[in-house]
Amino acid sequence: MAKKKDAAPADDDRPARVPKKIYEKELFRLQAQLVTLQEWVRQEGARVVVVFEGRDAAGKGSTIKRVTQYLNPRIARIAALPAPTERQRGQWYFQRYVEHLPAAGEIVLFDRSWYNRAGVERVMGFCTKEEYQRFLSQAPTFERMLVEDGILLRKYWFSVSDSEQERRFQSRLEDPMRRWKLSPMDLESISRWEDYSRAKDDMFVHTDIPEAPWHVVESEDKRAARINMIAHLLSTIPYHEVQRRPLELPPRPAAKGYQRPPRDLQSYVPDHAGALT
Repeated sequence: MAKKKDAAPADDDRPARVPKKIYEKELFRLQAQLVTLQEWVRQEGARVVVVFEGRDAAGKGSTIKRVTQYLNPRIARIAALPAPTERQRGQWYFQRYVEHLPAAGEIVLFDRSWYNRAGVERVMGFCTKEEYQRFLSQAPTFERMLVEDGILLRKYWFSVSDSEQERRFQSRLEDPMRRWKLSPMDLESISRWEDYSRAKDDMFVHTDIPEAPWHVVESEDKRAARINMIAHLLSTIPYHEVQRRPLELPPRPAAKGYQRPPRDLQSYVPDHAGALT
């Protein structure tokens, strides 16, 4: 019997993964550099925008999680916008994204972005042809304005094959802890694979501009995708280690007669951990 075109590959058909020990060591080194980058952004008043786009289940979310793992959420925040409200549909398309752009000393990671219009909205018919064409015309201008104003804009497209995407979807279906990651829209992307491919190609033609180029991340191996993306991001920003004011713990002052209230006057969380042992 002929192999089904989109069938999930057997384990021995998948590319070799980066060994776990090597991956974890390099990821931690890169995450330490991200902390250094964060301090440079804060001190220099820089503004950084990182756009994460790509196929469903391509590994965007897990990469964002590793990027932000050790960062200060007051400095590095994630913008993952829901579907627009009725009022937002009546605004200039880019308006609700502008509200989430960074101020001085901030990093914003867009978990999907204004490129929704070039992808899911176009393929699923959520926008008109005129709105789509207007987006392709305005997006390069919008991004040039961001860059000209001093924002460090980086755009990443996570690329995954149809067979690997299907394997990941199946894994989520079978995992009750990750089933929430799947929606009917995600499953629809299987039958519309070529439509999304054409949409992505058209999007690149119009928006892969010198001021804000697209960077493609091969993500068949999620471990490799994460460290490749982070290493590239760090290589594109001229950050350096900044001097921090040394901190020391002050001496604890002598007791002045404070007495803690009796425990039975307060409500305590039951010792669930103690019951386990």
